[in-house]
Amino acid sequence: MLEYLDWILIAAYFILVFLVAFWSSFSKKRKSKDSSDYFLAGRNVGWFIIGASLFASNIGSEHLVGLAGTGAASGVAVGQFEIFASLILLILGWLFVPFYLKSGVFTMPEFLERRYSSGARWYLAIISIVGYVLTKISVTIAAGGIIFESLMGIEFWTGALIVVIITGIYTALGGLRAVLYTDMVQMFILIAGAITVAIVGLIQLGGISELYDHAGSGFFSLWKPMSDPNFPWTGIIFGAPILGVWYWCTDQFIVQRVLSGKDINHSRRGTIFAGYLKLLPLFLFVIPGVIAYALTQKGDITLESPDHALPTLIGTLLPAGLKGIVVAGLLAALMSSLSSVFNSCSTLITWDIYKKLRPESTEKTLVLVGRVATVVLVAFGLLWIPMMKLISGQIYQYLQSVQAYISPPIAAIFLIGVLSKRVNSQGAIAALITGFVLGIARLILELMKDSIGGFLYQYADLNFLHFAFLLFLICALVLVIVSYLTQEPASQKVDGLTIHTTTKEVNNEDGAWRKRDFLLSVLLIICVGLIWIYFS
Repeated sequence: MLEYLDWILIAAYFILVFLVAFWSSFSKKRKSKDSSDYFLAGRNVGWFIIGASLFASNIGSEHLVGLAGTGAASGVAVGQFEIFASLILLILGWLFVPFYLKSGVFTMPEFLERRYSSGARWYLAIISIVGYVLTKISVTIAAGGIIFESLMGIEFWTGALIVVIITGIYTALGGLRAVLYTDMVQMFILIAGAITVAIVGLIQLGGISELYDHAGSGFFSLWKPMSDPNFPWTGIIFGAPILGVWYWCTDQFIVQRVLSGKDINHSRRGTIFAGYLKLLPLFLFVIPGVIAYALTQKGDITLESPDHALPTLIGTLLPAGLKGIVVAGLLAALMSSLSSVFNSCSTLITWDIYKKLRPESTEKTLVLVGRVATVVLVAFGLLWIPMMKLISGQIYQYLQSVQAYISPPIAAIFLIGVLSKRVNSQGAIAALITGFVLGIARLILELMKDSIGGFLYQYADLNFLHFAFLLFLICALVLVIVSYLTQEPASQKVDGLTIHTTTKEVNNEDGAWRKRDFLLSVLLIICVGLIWIYFS
């Protein structure tokens, strides 16, 4: 359990976060003046803060608890999602960012309306909010409860409510600007905490050689055979990028950060910086899980379940002081992720639902509606937590499997939409409906898997990565076929929104920045290749 020094350090962390949130939100020069400034930080954010926020908001409970848990259960293969994210972030920065900034949109559903139709906008807004409840909000709250219960001796639901209330206060007060600046602080804290756990764990184990001896070589391969039930190499190569394009390139939760950039130069470099940061989770979060497994093989610790790998390491190995720093890092990750999803929900509900229905609403009313609606979504997130265990026992695999049901059609219409000027709104709606029906059918059948057989069982039991790729192909095919069987889209639906119609110079792009960014991108790709070779 925690000691007085630990509690002092945790209290200091909370004070620091609130001071940063207050400074970023209410200083004379930074005080929010209207809803657009509240939700997009005035579109005046630099690349370092964008990159740090992309990393910190993404590194939530599914990484701190789930990655270590899956690492303890099956090795480093789960780190492939993090490695692929580095490459997908380059696609965000180089392919999507120019169109997003040129269009001047506030949300991703709004971009779909510009490119396709209002129907596509409504679909993405609603499915995104529902997706946040099923994945981000509920998983983050659940992991917060686990951390409070395992490390602080506070009852699960009490801990979950503490995380929600404290995070909601500064998020509601300061908007995206508060989220971005607190994310930057939390990035440093969570990295420091994760490094501490990894080093202390290795010391306790006796070094890297002992880690390999006790865990076995199979735990250190990123590439699993096609028959692997969780991370087959075919699913990693073909399915993981589909999940990545949806999450990193089309999800409001992530893209809102690049929309807040000063210009295309800062937004693109922010994605590249985040790409380098995404190389860290394999070493900072997955490897500690493997260390926990090795320590169990050695007999030094006992795990109740794989998801308790990280809390057990912290509770049994760290002395007073260090334990407080690491717990602060865990809370930093949880709160940065939760504050980001709060703000994203507020933005979607305000701009894509309420304002669309009531365009005459005042700025004050719009902000209030977003805050109230987010509280309701949090309540639904709390109610969904008990259902999570029916889908997957390990938090991270739960998150990824649910994403596999909703992401392929969205990824298809965004990706093909900017690559082709021929696809239209009829094709987009057909693809979205097809993907929704097939995805919901999969979710329902997986919940009923023990009572079905034949083709339905095979459909429900198909690896979620293989399913994601298959669903993407089906939705892409529907999009293209229906589009070519119907009328060509009007020029205003493609002008400046596809690679065929955009101008060479967009959003005040700087040639020198572009050249440096290209070199940094090539170096990042080389780093990914080296990691793949080392862990092959």
